[in-house]
Amino acid sequence: MKGFNRYSVDELTSCLEGKKHKSHEFVAPFRINVYLRGKNQYLIMTNDISESISQGFGGEETEETRRIQEIADELGRRCSLYETQFREGKADGDRRIEQRAAEDFAKETGMWLSISEIFDIGIPGPCGNENDTYVSNEIIYKVNNLLNSSGSIIRLLQKVIWHNKLFVDTAYSLYAFTGFDGSSVMPILRQSFVHGAIPATDVEIETYMAALGFSKLEAKGHYSNGEYEVWDLFPRNVLKDNEGDIYVIDAEICQLNNFNFFSKGQRD
Repeated sequence: MKGFNRYSVDELTSCLEGKKHKSHEFVAPFRINVYLRGKNQYLIMTNDISESISQGFGGEETEETRRIQEIADELGRRCSLYETQFREGKADGDRRIEQRAAEDFAKETGMWLSISEIFDIGIPGPCGNENDTYVSNEIIYKVNNLLNSSGSIIRLLQKVIWHNKLFVDTAYSLYAFTGFDGSSVMPILRQSFVHGAIPATDVEIETYMAALGFSKLEAKGHYSNGEYEVWDLFPRNVLKDNEGDIYVIDAEICQLNNFNFFSKGQRD
């Protein structure tokens, strides 16, 4: 392939910082792309701007992602059926309907995990604004309180679907639902645990997102590729393992043409 070179994250980081790395001198203009093989990510740089390099990410839909979409669709269907029965004319009425629909669905399908069983899934890990985490060997479980999804389970599941399409190495699966009977309901998400990882630097995050075809926006931690906007990409949410591979473990995502998502105040 004409103009083709393969570099590590560190080499491309040096490139963005305007430095030489080893025997290479990076000369603009250049294109950065990413090629995925299994769990290994290879960053590709070429001086031939017009050359197209096959992408191994984005738009891919796995069986689990399709399953999550089907669950979101079913919850939406149930909400429509329940709406006339339970709406009380209050602003949060639709959220209570959704909670009821999710609880009924989870109990009917064997996906309900009582609060008392939460500690059985793993050892308590770090907690954030949105997730309480539990670690079990190669898996991290995240009990999501819906704080960043306006309290909506369906909106959270939509963001999970987008995450799985963009960041396949850290794709989520939907493990269960938990909560208090007749009250709040929280999804439990499952994700591969990245061992021996440290927070990526801002420059490494920028390098990686550029490799995925995203441009950095004015606000820190915000990126866009014209179809999706991704934000909250700070070192606490992006890890680097001991081989130098980058993993986006948590991010806020919106598809730019999803006007219904924007209308509910998800992009802030």
